[in-house]
Amino acid sequence: MLRDALLYDARGNPIQQHHKAFSEDWDEIRNWSSQVYMPYRVSPTGLVSRPNSTMHSAKVGRITVTRFAYGIPVNIRDWSAEAGNAVVLTTIQGHARHFVDARNAVETGIGGTFVVDCSRTDYLVDFDPDHLQLNLTIPHVILEQVCQDLFGFVPGDALWQHKCQIGGQGSSWLALMEYVMKSIAEAPGSLAHDRVGRHIEQSICIHLLNEWAGRAGFDVDRMRSGIAPRSVTAAERYMIEHAAALPTMVDVARAVGTSLRTLTGAFRRFRGYAPSAFLREQRLQGVRRDLLAARPDQTVSSLAYVWGYINLGEFAKAYYRRFGELPSETLRR
Repeated sequence: MLRDALLYDARGNPIQQHHKAFSEDWDEIRNWSSQVYMPYRVSPTGLVSRPNSTMHSAKVGRITVTRFAYGIPVNIRDWSAEAGNAVVLTTIQGHARHFVDARNAVETGIGGTFVVDCSRTDYLVDFDPDHLQLNLTIPHVILEQVCQDLFGFVPGDALWQHKCQIGGQGSSWLALMEYVMKSIAEAPGSLAHDRVGRHIEQSICIHLLNEWAGRAGFDVDRMRSGIAPRSVTAAERYMIEHAAALPTMVDVARAVGTSLRTLTGAFRRFRGYAPSAFLREQRLQGVRRDLLAARPDQTVSSLAYVWGYINLGEFAKAYYRRFGELPSETLRR
């Protein structure tokens, strides 16, 4: 089923693409891949340098699904963090070699899936000449929203920077991907906006996050259960109440009667991130609330200053990574 994903509808007719589906032109391929994935740098690694690419795509809610191959062996690196996307790459033909760090790599054959959040970490991958990928491009902000709804909090970079393989032959993840492809085949073009598409989007994210968290060493059920010690919950209350005053983590630890080391360890164990990440989230959420409730005479800069943001350029980047829009766009609402 996955081998023919995005090619035919439920009646066996070719699914029409709004773009060129096959190309030997690097500029055409680059323009397409920059839109459906994000900008990155690609280089041929074999004797043949001219691509013979296949490019098919569809939308499921806000997730972009792609069936993609360069037709030649390539190396891909320097994925744009500013685009704010995670990618989930499932190999349906050939092999891919995904680097988890400078020396170690994971190889995926047919049915293997690799997860990386390019908005939070670097990524290097080699594809062999026979490669064919069925990929998902998921905005990071969607994953954070699902985490907040599902877990009751947003994990920190200990999760987002973890690169790993999930699924595999016979896995429930591949079964979910087959269901997604069947849904697209039955309703090509309609899953981008309807309720079914949003339901599938949520199912993908929940399944992905559970597997991803497990591979990263997080006990999601424990983190979700609310059994964190008093020092963690008291520190959270303190940071919520004093976020605009920019307390240091030493101040927070002192306020709840513990050491910084103990507090940091408890946050990492029961929340999956450092206490500073929680404070950062409260400040961003505070600015967002103020932007949405702003008076006509208030500006982005004046509201950002209230929450301790001095460098407006860095603030705008952090805000965009978190919410998927610029603070000025929120203010215009």
